[in-house]
Amino acid sequence: MLTSEQAKRHQETYGFNELTEGKKKSTFVLFLEQFKDFLVIILILAAIISGFLGDMESAAVIFVVITINAILGTVQTIKAEQSLNSLKQLSAPEAKVRRDGHLMQIPSREVTIGDEVIVEAGDMVPADGKLLTCASLKVDESALTGESLSVEKSLDEVEEGAALGDQTNRVFSGGLVTYGRASFEVTAIGMQTEVGKIAGLLESTKEKRTPLQMSLDDFGRKLSIAILVFCGLLFGVMVVRGGRPMDAFLFAVALAVAAIPEALSSIVTIVLSFGTQKMAKEHAIIRKLQAVEGLGSVSIICSDKTGTLTQNKMTVEDYYVNEIRIPAEKISIEEENQKKLLWYSMLCNDSSNRNGKEIGDPTETALINLGDRLGVPAARIRQQFPRLSEIPFDSDRKLMSVSHREDEKVVMVVKGAVDVLLHRAVSIQVGTDIRPLTEEDKQKIEAQNEEFSKNGLRVLAFAYKTLKEEKDLTLQDETELTFLGLISMMDPPREESRQAVEECIRAGIKPIMITGDHKVTAAAIAKRIGILKEESEACEGAVIETMTDEELQEFVEGISVYARVSPEHKIRIVRAWQEKGNIVSMTGDGVNDAPALKQANIGVAMGITGSEVSKDAAAMVLTDDNFATIVKAIENGRNIYRNIKQSIQFLLSGNFGAILAVLYASVANLPVPFAPVHLLFINLLTDSLPAIALGLEPHTSEVMQEKPRPVGQSILNGAYLRRIGTEGLIIGGATVAAFLLGLREGGSLLGSTMAFGTLCMSRLAHGFNCKSEKPVLFTKMFFNNLFLIGAFLLGTALITAVLLLPVLQPIFKVQTLTPGQLGIVYGCALGSFLGIQVLKGIKRIFVK
Repeated sequence: MLTSEQAKRHQETYGFNELTEGKKKSTFVLFLEQFKDFLVIILILAAIISGFLGDMESAAVIFVVITINAILGTVQTIKAEQSLNSLKQLSAPEAKVRRDGHLMQIPSREVTIGDEVIVEAGDMVPADGKLLTCASLKVDESALTGESLSVEKSLDEVEEGAALGDQTNRVFSGGLVTYGRASFEVTAIGMQTEVGKIAGLLESTKEKRTPLQMSLDDFGRKLSIAILVFCGLLFGVMVVRGGRPMDAFLFAVALAVAAIPEALSSIVTIVLSFGTQKMAKEHAIIRKLQAVEGLGSVSIICSDKTGTLTQNKMTVEDYYVNEIRIPAEKISIEEENQKKLLWYSMLCNDSSNRNGKEIGDPTETALINLGDRLGVPAARIRQQFPRLSEIPFDSDRKLMSVSHREDEKVVMVVKGAVDVLLHRAVSIQVGTDIRPLTEEDKQKIEAQNEEFSKNGLRVLAFAYKTLKEEKDLTLQDETELTFLGLISMMDPPREESRQAVEECIRAGIKPIMITGDHKVTAAAIAKRIGILKEESEACEGAVIETMTDEELQEFVEGISVYARVSPEHKIRIVRAWQEKGNIVSMTGDGVNDAPALKQANIGVAMGITGSEVSKDAAAMVLTDDNFATIVKAIENGRNIYRNIKQSIQFLLSGNFGAILAVLYASVANLPVPFAPVHLLFINLLTDSLPAIALGLEPHTSEVMQEKPRPVGQSILNGAYLRRIGTEGLIIGGATVAAFLLGLREGGSLLGSTMAFGTLCMSRLAHGFNCKSEKPVLFTKMFFNNLFLIGAFLLGTALITAVLLLPVLQPIFKVQTLTPGQLGIVYGCALGSFLGIQVLKGIKRIFVK
């Protein structure tokens, strides 16, 4: 055992307990990578050729524009990385260590050589070490050894140089404790662990692209090919009409750069990373970016009861001892059996409470908290009666047993589920008498248990027996017990649970409670928070045991509460809803929840009470273990998805408007409406900043009034593409109108200048159109996104400067506009904005 001072010195000597990440790319390398795009390379070559041909101004502008674009791309990448890194830190696992004689919880990276680490079922082993104590420990080391079965550990020495799988007296970093508990001394950390030596494991830290990103990449590739074909044809037409090949080539490339939405995927990444950062601040850590997309489609939430729907602050309500019910406030340690029940509840208990910080299962902490209230600290009782042996609790046995020495006797204390313990008890203690346990006694105890459960109380039964000698406990010892009493506890619903459930139902999401508790207990809580309407909507896991998968699919429709379920039941329930075409979210905190969390579309682990195994299997971790946080995360997921759609709508409709303007001029045998430098300026000014600003649109609760997004629905569906086409047509029409007016008044240069100005201003104003499917003019929503307002004002100032300042005229290939001509540009842009707003209003009135 180390002191805090020793631990600090060891950390300075050996470093932190973390795997060294691959060498990160420098900012300069990230900057250079922005120039790897095929079209950007062509653009650079075109600029160099322009320079050699004497058009130094165009070459300079091209280089300035692509450099600014590269700087923006670099900043975006670094921001996204920082957001994702902060999320990784938030979700970092913790470890329990004993320092300065106390048990404490610390981040796993602070574990150091010589530390005494305590692990139990559900924990991830944070470092390599040698066992000091071992109580039925089993560890899943498949990630290290490839063996699928858990390894049973012991304190027996093994031969020097034994294979990893045979080193049963050691544990290794990354192992998952599936059974029992133990303590070990850390012998290796970080890159010196066995896991650290396997370089291949580092591959698992790479971020995968989300389905939406892959879908957009595929769409972007197809669109790019179509645009390149169009630009190639346009190049040919311009050359045939007598244009200079170099000018035609430069224009075709610039149009391709402006029209191809190369920012699609990066904007998705940026919006997702900022969105997940926001969710982390609201207690929902997204471990897999795919989860954000899935959240918008969730139609079923399967939630555990304890700690998620309830406060997870168990308090003792009643004792049942000496055949009478005693409220917690009337418990007296002066009475022998009440004192014995209190002592045994703290001895058969792995939790602790130090300096107000509770460590351990809430049910167990409730028992030691009662001791504190009665002036009997658990630490004092445990020191007086130290533990000799134990059999940890597991979900199959539903029991926990410990032994200790008491007045020259070895006493085994057993706690667990009432029904299980009664089957193993043969006698009962009432006062000072110990007599055989009769059927009448059992019925009386079961009736009291039923009464507790109907009131939403959780019940633990306690029994004991005297052993003949000190020895390691076995499962065979858990028989011929003397029943002592019951302890009932209440974990009341969270105040926000009822409101969250109501919000779920309004949003078309069915909340379902799946718990290991008694049916009556689960139903009592479910009724209070609105999940359960009728008693017929609750069932026990055993009911579905004999059902076929097809029968279960029909059955789940009418059930809102499942009690006494096994891990297999959870998987089948989740799968049944998925087979019916639903996206299912599943919560869990235990080792046995991990399979169901993986089966669910959105596995949600508990950050406070959750095991490392469940967190590892989950797509999302709740740092407050609160059901309301899941509902808030769904709202955030829907908002993020909506914002991404708005950004894509903005990019594609604006680009389509530019293409339509060029296409019209080409078909009408008119001069090209834009110079290459115009298109580059448009690409820089009206693509990145407003699109990112739309991605950061403030979230609204209105999305929870919509039904869940259908499974498999593409973001680029027919209605969405028609909307993009219509808006692009209006923007393109306004641009062509300004072009024709300028062409008639002052020739091709003025026409090109006015088309350039109108397209810029139309696209900047179009950002406000993309905020909502409803008209936003004259509403608060018009002003609620400061990022978008900033992008609009900056863009307007820049384009106005280009159109009015003579010094910029040769650089941007424009003619300085008169106030009247500038008014036409602003008027056409405003007309496109108002046209789309009116169209939205008409659609809202007539289209249901």
